[in-house]
Amino acid sequence: MPAEPRAAERRFAPSPAATIVALLLAALCVRLGFWQWHRGAERQEAWTRFARGAERLLDLDALDPAGVALFQRVRVTGRLDGAHQFLLDNRTHRGRAGYDVVTPLLRAGAPALLVDRGWVPFTGSRARLPDVTLGPNATIEPTAPVTLTGRIADLPSPGLASGRAAPGASATWPKVTSYPTSAELGAALAEPLAACILLLDPGESYGYVRDWQPPGLPPLRHFSYAIQWWIFAALALVGWAVLSTRARQAVRP
Repeated sequence: MPAEPRAAERRFAPSPAATIVALLLAALCVRLGFWQWHRGAERQEAWTRFARGAERLLDLDALDPAGVALFQRVRVTGRLDGAHQFLLDNRTHRGRAGYDVVTPLLRAGAPALLVDRGWVPFTGSRARLPDVTLGPNATIEPTAPVTLTGRIADLPSPGLASGRAAPGASATWPKVTSYPTSAELGAALAEPLAACILLLDPGESYGYVRDWQPPGLPPLRHFSYAIQWWIFAALALVGWAVLSTRARQAVRP
């Protein structure tokens, strides 16, 4: 009489090539997950510093700016040099292109401190720069000392070094520049500069649009990306296990 079919059996038989691919893919996803997690931890620390920096106001005239924590609110006195300003290119606000206006604050017996006075919109033509010789709420008097408050910060930096453009030596003032270094700005001014800059407080005069935020993406975004990468790693291994389990048909004599 004919043989009766027996229920199909399954056996785990992964191929070496599929195993190597699955393990490499899972390892890559795990590594990317840890990278995002560390990025989230760094962002959390920066956001915490940003919040704590507003808790008290320090007098920068009595301190070394290099020793002041990032995002710390400070008070500083000097003379705004409205004749020698920089326009930081590639700066956006709510999706609109524009510039950050950076003005040197000349200080007696100390390096000049660059003050980021905020954002101004792009005029529509590179040949026509915005007029930043006067503040929107107060006139810059080159000989009158002013006392400003703001947060200590670093110059903005690009994601890629190719985004940099130093201020032109022969360009007229204000000089347009994109992600410059402090040394490049100091050379253009022929003035020693403090290593940090000042983000002018939103309530201060002499400023433009100022909506300062902690740097980078929110920490929770990075943490969620990390979890997604780890899920991808698990799915890669599950998919490998499923595809490596094959049906084997057996017959009963």
